Amino acid sequence: MLIGEYTSLAFMLPLSSLVGYALGHLLDKALGTNWIQFVGLAFGIVAGFVQLIRQILRDTRDDE
Repeated sequence: MLIGEYTSLAFMLPLSSLVGYALGHLLDKALGTNWIQFVGLAFGIVAGFVQLIRQILRDTRDDE
């Protein structure tokens, strides 16, 4: 069913953003910087949107 897939999409974008930020924060602590967390956040957001677009394209292609 598509309900389960679309419910997972609702959590994917915030979760990928959080993971990207957390990894960047850990790298910041290890390297003594304070800017990598924002790069990680940006990569997490982009990764979430890419997965969202892939899922939407997959669903629309299956309907045709």
